[in-house]
Amino acid sequence: MRARLATLLALGVLLALAGCGGGSADPPKGPAQSADAIRLGTKNFTEQYILGEIYAQALRAHGIPVELKSDIGSSEIVDQAMQIGSLDMYPEYTGVLLSEIAGVSRRPPSAEATFTAAQKFERTRGYDLLAMTPFSNSNALAVTHKTAMKYGLRTIGDLDRIPGGATIAAPPEFRTRFEGLVGLRSRYMLRAKVVAMPIGQQYKALNEGRVDAAAVFATDGMLEDEEYVILRDPRNLFSFQNVTPVVRTSVLKRTPGLAKAVDPVSAKLTTDAMRKMNAQVDIDGREPAAVAKEFLEREGLL
Repeated sequence: MRARLATLLALGVLLALAGCGGGSADPPKGPAQSADAIRLGTKNFTEQYILGEIYAQALRAHGIPVELKSDIGSSEIVDQAMQIGSLDMYPEYTGVLLSEIAGVSRRPPSAEATFTAAQKFERTRGYDLLAMTPFSNSNALAVTHKTAMKYGLRTIGDLDRIPGGATIAAPPEFRTRFEGLVGLRSRYMLRAKVVAMPIGQQYKALNEGRVDAAAVFATDGMLEDEEYVILRDPRNLFSFQNVTPVVRTSVLKRTPGLAKAVDPVSAKLTTDAMRKMNAQVDIDGREPAAVAKEFLEREGLL
């Protein structure tokens, strides 16, 4: 059964990659690029689209060809694409890598310890991690101010005050992740139901009162609006989530300038910078490629 599921997942990955666009900043692809380009993938939400464009444009500025494959899917799907050889590199969150890919539920005590543990795991699989970003896009649960006031919500555990159990808007994988419903039940003994929806639609569901809470990311552009309250996580369910580019070790060795092109870029990605870029795409309707280019130019990286 496991082999069959793995085969089906691999097929799904290949189909997803076949349908993924190359990004608005992609140059025309010829035979030379197909053979030599770094195949850079991203997951399926705004911040990842921006990160994909930022890293792709920075690499091209250093003369390294890139084939950008955006909007592939969840971490599990992108990791499968790496394993079957369809991708060479993608931006990942250190805590997600440990909890959902490595299957580690124990939380390291710091961002640095999380990175070290993730690096150790990935090197056993033939991958390396480049420098991590200053920002940590931790998972979180958010409610509206109105809901927080109505039920006296300050922490995640307070959601148990909602009659009948809280409804949480979240992507489908939230149901099976430790940093999701599994952890909410084991760490907080929380009675909750997940209303599955694509990332980005949870804020509308909150505003319309269709759910009580929503799974969010700390750098979401929508959190620039003071309408929302992030619930505190005193039992440390949600871990450090600094971004680190995962790169196939063989690709890193054959492309010596890769880390030199990418690490200075990651160093400039602060929480404030990332949240503002997310807002420019989600709220202002700008294209990720244009937002990424503006950031790189402003920071003197292009």
